[in-house]
Amino acid sequence: MILLGLTGSIGMGKSTTTAMFADAGAMIWNADEAVHGLYEPGGLAVGPVGDAFPGVVMEGAVDRGRLAEALGRDDRAFQRLEAIVHPLVLAGRLDDLAQAGRRGVALAVLDIPLLFETGGDAAVDAVVVVTADAATQEQRVMVRPGMTRERFDAILARQMPDAEKRRRADFVVDTGGGLDAARARVREIVGMVLTPGWTSRRRGLPEAGEATH
Repeated sequence: MILLGLTGSIGMGKSTTTAMFADAGAMIWNADEAVHGLYEPGGLAVGPVGDAFPGVVMEGAVDRGRLAEALGRDDRAFQRLEAIVHPLVLAGRLDDLAQAGRRGVALAVLDIPLLFETGGDAAVDAVVVVTADAATQEQRVMVRPGMTRERFDAILARQMPDAEKRRRADFVVDTGGGLDAARARVREIVGMVLTPGWTSRRRGLPEAGEATH
């Protein structure tokens, strides 16, 4: 099974590109959805997060609004939260991929916003970075409900700069040129990595389609 890590800064069109990969036949594993599951009633993160941040658990689930407030009051809070959540997310991802491998899935795309920042690029065969020009990015983000310039800047400060992501990418999908061009690029990438004999510059791979994970 070929693993592609997909990432991109806020407003670059990552969700749209992920859907294009799904349409092209890839299995999608979404990090944000995994975290949501951990925060829901019965989720494995509810107890530990509640212990670390008193008052954020309501009706058996992590209240994301209260959690955001708690994170804003403490500069080291993100590190404490990540120490709880990241191991749980990783364990769930490995289990999901193992099941996918048993089903014979040929291509899995890991949608991870902080792929480079968390070192997740070391666990994939290639990285796809979704990008757009800065003006398009800002236009997309600033129309989101509740978005402010200060919040936008704070989010960007936690993310690796787009130029650095593109430098470290194996493939780039530019959504600033329209959906048709982006969709064509996605199909090109899928065709390339599933071609028998394709090899990753990150690790040597057997022929596409053979289970390696």
